[in-house]
Amino acid sequence: MDQKEKKEKKNLISKHLDTSNSRLKDEEVDFLHDFVINYDDEYKGKSKTKKSSYDGWSSDGKYTRWEEETSTFTEDIGIREEYKYHDDDGQSGGNTKEIKDARGIINWFKKQK
Repeated sequence: MDQKEKKEKKNLISKHLDTSNSRLKDEEVDFLHDFVINYDDEYKGKSKTKKSSYDGWSSDGKYTRWEEETSTFTEDIGIREEYKYHDDDGQSGGNTKEIKDARGIINWFKKQK
């Protein structure tokens, strides 16, 4: 890809995702460009949930933790990750984060493989 084409693609990407401080390889620019162009048809509104559990030890003894991770492609281009957990001793919690930067989107897709 020549520099002019890369710059044009990066300009389109930066209208939807934060590209500041991101050094992107040609194949990453191509991937993000396709992601942005096809977002409405292929991603928007789709969601994926992973559930898991494991046993652990604390000062009170053995416990079981159930976890749920849900990734949702948001209305605007980006991904919302929600993490929740619940222990059999009643403890629970979680957090939510929004991924709206170019490097974060690339890393999210790499993590899914």
